[in-house]
Amino acid sequence: MLETSARLLKLLSLLQVRRDWTGPELADRLSVDVRTIRRDVDKLRSLGYPVTSLPGSAGGYQLGAGAELPPLLLDDDEAVAVAVGLRTAANGTVAGIEETSVRALTKLEQILPTRLRRRVQALQMHTTALTSAGPTVDPETLTVIAAACRDHQQLRFTYASTRGEPAKRLVEPQGLVHTGKRWYLVAWDVSKEDWRTFRVDRITAEPALAARFTPREPPAESLGEFVSRQVASSVYTYQAVLTIHAPLEAVAERTTPVSVVLEPVDDVSCRMRTGADSLDRIVFHLMFLGFGFTVHEPRELAEHVATLITRLQNSIGAQP
Repeated sequence: MLETSARLLKLLSLLQVRRDWTGPELADRLSVDVRTIRRDVDKLRSLGYPVTSLPGSAGGYQLGAGAELPPLLLDDDEAVAVAVGLRTAANGTVAGIEETSVRALTKLEQILPTRLRRRVQALQMHTTALTSAGPTVDPETLTVIAAACRDHQQLRFTYASTRGEPAKRLVEPQGLVHTGKRWYLVAWDVSKEDWRTFRVDRITAEPALAARFTPREPPAESLGEFVSRQVASSVYTYQAVLTIHAPLEAVAERTTPVSVVLEPVDDVSCRMRTGADSLDRIVFHLMFLGFGFTVHEPRELAEHVATLITRLQNSIGAQP
């Protein structure tokens, strides 16, 4: 049988990995009786852990949120994941949390066992992060949006369009998508009566909470796929559809989900949807992709490719 202190730690770990447990389940896991579980729960409460009792014939327990943050128990993989996440956040796209992330990482690394510290340090030594030169977002804005998604509350905010023109928006938020460079909010636009994608860095002030709403069916099975389709083509002046004469996996390695949308055709080709505000940018992207392609839409793109081919041929003169 586990000693009392070791048993308390094991009990706390169990409460942290599952939302609720019955008394008999916990007793079976710890090889004690239900009465001992009740006493151990009381000890955890005296240490500041907000363990609530669940009604029912079998009884049960749940670790809830308290007024203060109690210590957390992390297994090896969880501790390494948190350390890596904090190190990434120190160079991330959320403004104002860099110093906080470093402080938290310092505390964590101080108590990591040697074997885990070596894993984290090895990753740090052999990884170079490129700092983002793009826009950052306010962490408080992300917190408000995430809470509104969770609680199904509308949001009011001022949004700057691509032309920089501010507009008032009332939306029903569905979720946040992070592309690695930018944050996007997927929401139902009440005035447009349609799903929209909003860049969070273009929300000019902290959103205000409004009325609660009944959740709608999401615009796609994956919000990431929805944002990819929106960002890759629909927001641009020219929207192109092409067949790329290469396997989808090979094309995916040379593109990003926010620049193109790929669909398989067969084992040796795939369909690509992409967009840009100029035809030259699309052609430039296609040429550096390194694969053959066939243009389906728009007609102007096919004509522009033909014009560029003629121009290039003329630039080297007639061939013998």
